[in-house]
Amino acid sequence: MSGRTDSKRFRVRRDSIPAARRHVRTVLLAWKLGGLVDDASLIASELATNVIAHAKGTGDYFELELRRRNGVLILEVADSHQWLMPELRKPTDDETSGRGLLIVDALAERWGVRPRDPGKTVWAHLPIGPVAAPVEPA
Repeated sequence: MSGRTDSKRFRVRRDSIPAARRHVRTVLLAWKLGGLVDDASLIASELATNVIAHAKGTGDYFELELRRRNGVLILEVADSHQWLMPELRKPTDDETSGRGLLIVDALAERWGVRPRDPGKTVWAHLPIGPVAAPVEPA
């Protein structure tokens, strides 16, 4: 069942964050990928939050795309904010924000960002299928 794609636009506003999470859940359950719902929903939430926090005033919408390809779920969030490309950083203990990409980095098999005209797309890959259990030493 490889090769599925779903794309949805959301307004750049706070109530789009839970809407994006719900959308990811609905799509993944329909695709029989319930095991990825928690991680994919959290990644979508973090990336949508970044759009709301950093891309305000640069466009009315952001796009959330889910693709199932060759054993990988690809989740992408695209916006039109092109002046600042996201970078992984480690916030200090007293900072109250700045951990979104750390969460994405911890959950995704790979992730990255690429420019688009205008703006950027942040993507994350989650492997589809059972995760191999750790092998116990003999």
